[in-house]
Amino acid sequence: MAQKPSIPKGTRDFNPTEVAKRNYIIHTIKAHFERFGFQPIETPSFENSETLMGKYGEEGDRLIFKILNSGDFLNKADAKAYDSKDSNKITASISEKALRYDLTVPFARYVVQHQNEIEFPFKRYQIQPVWRADRPQKGRFREFFQCDADVVGSSSLWQEVEFVQLYDTVFSALKLEGCSIKINNRKILSGIAEVIGAQDKLIDFTVALDKLDKIGEEKVKAEMLEKGIPQSGIDKLQPLFSIEGDFGSQIDQLKSILNTSEEGKKGIEELEFINNGIATLGLKTATLQLDVTLARGLNYYTGAIFEVSAPEGVAMGSIGGGGRYDDLTGIFGLKDVSGVGISFGLDRIALVLEELNLFPETITNTVKVLFINFGEREAMASMKAIKQLRERGVSAELFPDNKKTIKQFNYANKRNIPFVVLLGESELESETYTLKNMISGEQDQLSFEEMLQQLS
Repeated sequence: MAQKPSIPKGTRDFNPTEVAKRNYIIHTIKAHFERFGFQPIETPSFENSETLMGKYGEEGDRLIFKILNSGDFLNKADAKAYDSKDSNKITASISEKALRYDLTVPFARYVVQHQNEIEFPFKRYQIQPVWRADRPQKGRFREFFQCDADVVGSSSLWQEVEFVQLYDTVFSALKLEGCSIKINNRKILSGIAEVIGAQDKLIDFTVALDKLDKIGEEKVKAEMLEKGIPQSGIDKLQPLFSIEGDFGSQIDQLKSILNTSEEGKKGIEELEFINNGIATLGLKTATLQLDVTLARGLNYYTGAIFEVSAPEGVAMGSIGGGGRYDDLTGIFGLKDVSGVGISFGLDRIALVLEELNLFPETITNTVKVLFINFGEREAMASMKAIKQLRERGVSAELFPDNKKTIKQFNYANKRNIPFVVLLGESELESETYTLKNMISGEQDQLSFEEMLQQLS
């Protein structure tokens, strides 16, 4: 007996209902991307390894899926590395490509490669899948979609203000109320590292700090000690763990902590600008919150850092995030091009909408009317009517086989098709159509134009 097929852990099949729900989210996000002036691009599913490696920090690099070279890849493998079973060294000689980890680094590569064709500032959006060799769990997959919007070629902080508004507008359109848009600034993290004497361990410091809500204060401190940050410096961090209050009061506390750091002060100024802009413009349903422990662990953020949390009571990780990356294109040879962007986590947003029952009831009604098949002559007449309905914008189909009528009705019920047409011998003679409402059970004998009016 053949073994039942399966799919890799961390990936999923999607049935028609699930695809319809995902498309609803994508279409909503896409509509607002375009309303805010972003243009679509697409990049390949895989990139050259050198494009991706070294851009996400040590932890991120480990999560990149490598693609084996075509043909006899071992024939060109580094013999010394192979004999010593050094997987890190041998990878470079047997794998030259990798699946993209996110959409931001490929976008930076795109900007550099096509810089002579781009009008700056360039506002792009991209909705495509990405891959991460992570441990699968609820809300965390190895293959998932990202919905990104970025601006390159402008250092204006009005872009950050617009991105906060974009998050709020999309979540409002999805009826997802109570989302928290958390914000921090990489300059503040640099300033804190400076104050505690850990400038040379900024990445280790931020990676550990970013885990505070996951592993707790004591384990974060233990990880910092393990990474070589002195106990005296960690002790100076204590006020950071107890910062609380509204945006303004947290800023005041930060000013006291960072009064000796020029870099930290600059970060505070940028946060105040964004907060003042949002306070004046207002938000519909989301809230903007300062989170001084937010680091997001990636090497390329240089200014504002964003992370969006689902409404309180929903057990889910972040459903969006992003930030400013002033020097990202510099790693590909294009200097002094500032960039900032955000991402929507499609898969997690879908799970949240499902849990909160926020998907519209009509979202899966892909077919408006089903014509019952009574035989070859009736089927041809039905197909003529179906063609006219489709031309008038009504989704319609014919049941393909001349089976028992009850089976055809059951098919319509299982697919949630709201209307059924019976076009039998008597209808053909009278040139009418019997339209049955599958919800109310009512049925009427109508002309084509009357039927069209009911279905439109």
